[in-house]
Amino acid sequence: MTLPDRDALRARFPALSGETVFLDNAGGAQVPDRVAEAARRYYLESYVQLGADYDLSRRASATVDRARAFAERLCHADPERHTVVLGPSTSVLCSMLAREFGRTRDPKRRAVVIQDAGHESNLGPWTRLGDHRRGFEVRTWRVRPGDAAEVVLADLEALLDDRVAVVAIHHVSNLLGRIEEVRAVADRVHAHGALLVVDGVAFAPHRAVDVQALDADFYVFSTYKVYGPHMAVLCGKRAAFEQLTGDNHYFTLDAGAPYAFELGGVNHEGCAALLGVQEYLAFAAGRDPATDLDRAGIETAFEHFATLEAPLTQRLLEALATRPDVRIIGPAQAGRDRVPTVSFAHRERPSREIAQACNEQGLGIRFGHFYAHRLTTALGLDPDDGVVRTSLVHYNTESEVDRLLRAFDELL
Repeated sequence: MTLPDRDALRARFPALSGETVFLDNAGGAQVPDRVAEAARRYYLESYVQLGADYDLSRRASATVDRARAFAERLCHADPERHTVVLGPSTSVLCSMLAREFGRTRDPKRRAVVIQDAGHESNLGPWTRLGDHRRGFEVRTWRVRPGDAAEVVLADLEALLDDRVAVVAIHHVSNLLGRIEEVRAVADRVHAHGALLVVDGVAFAPHRAVDVQALDADFYVFSTYKVYGPHMAVLCGKRAAFEQLTGDNHYFTLDAGAPYAFELGGVNHEGCAALLGVQEYLAFAAGRDPATDLDRAGIETAFEHFATLEAPLTQRLLEALATRPDVRIIGPAQAGRDRVPTVSFAHRERPSREIAQACNEQGLGIRFGHFYAHRLTTALGLDPDDGVVRTSLVHYNTESEVDRLLRAFDELL
């Protein structure tokens, strides 16, 4: 089957037919019709508890099992080496991980390293291990000065030793848009016997996640950023999970991951909706949506997305680069190492004023620190005003970008 064009993909998103131009997709992408339909079918046809022996319960259990298997393929997990925990959000899953590591009895591994350009959901839980009750040392891998906020591996090396238990980083900063060298980080972290936790929230909507290639010990992202339900996926190495106890009921802990880490069970209707994401990716890859999508199909879909996004990113960045009154925050050029999340600060006008004026014209952009509070502070910006952020995905169009640029021209 041939790949569908942008118009065919857009037709799968009912919300795109309205008046709002969705340019805040890093905060949460729109959902295709198949996602909503899958959740609706589950509610109406098999909304029962799992694990029973009657037919509807078997059907519901099969839905959750298929969703977990799809999440594994979405991460390119090796079933023998990895397992997937499904949870309500990245913030909850990162907090759970940090809490688990806070219980460690290893007196030698009492330090954590955080990268300060990331989202607070993967920074705050680790920094809280530094309070007097837990007694961890928190070390910060800081960005280099300048609007590009470069992350330099040599700076990490200086922070690593045999006391470090965990290094927590982002794959893509949801403010900078740059794809970081996760595998190179993993190699350095593992050389010191530590574990690597990667926040993939801002990466997963744009490229195919590959935990095997990255060699991350834990990789977490939110499915509502990837055209799906308000859930999150934590893919981890089984060996890494075995170091943790879990926080579920005492009589479930011997089961290990994922059960010991899925408090109260997973969101069943969310799992059904996640299978709707699989159907959409199959459509985007030119495959049959009625069958489970293999890893090759997932990679095809995301390559297609990246191809559609590239000219949008370039158009937006090139236009902003012509303005001496604008500070582009993050890489100023498009390329394979960048996703279409573009932030800037005006040298005179408040970000709030610019974003709200665009909102009045039906352009859905936002301002602020976007939970990268530490980064905006490091950049010398007022976190309350922060940056203006435009976050595109494959269903956005050049005409939408041009409409935004005309609004910027009028405002600035």
